[in-house]
Amino acid sequence: MRSKKKVSLTLDEDLCVDIEKAAKAFNMPKSQLPQKAFRLWMEKETEALMAKGYEEMAEEDTAFAELTFQAQKGEAGKTPRSAQQRQDERS
Repeated sequence: MRSKKKVSLTLDEDLCVDIEKAAKAFNMPKSQLPQKAFRLWMEKETEALMAKGYEEMAEEDTAFAELTFQAQKGEAGKTPRSAQQRQDERS
């Protein structure tokens, strides 16, 4: 079992009322609702950061591949095309 730590939060009154109603409706302690909300928020934020990181890595990989391709073609020294430039060329 996880250890618990007591914290104090200041919430809007209407949110407190909603928490009380939800706790009754779902038959759970009031403290579990914010705990679940925090966990869900942290998961969503982590997923968003990971997605952004993967997108940045993909752009870097594409730029590196373009640079390598240019070097193989003997075009070293040219500035690699950006993702937007490549997209414009396809259109």
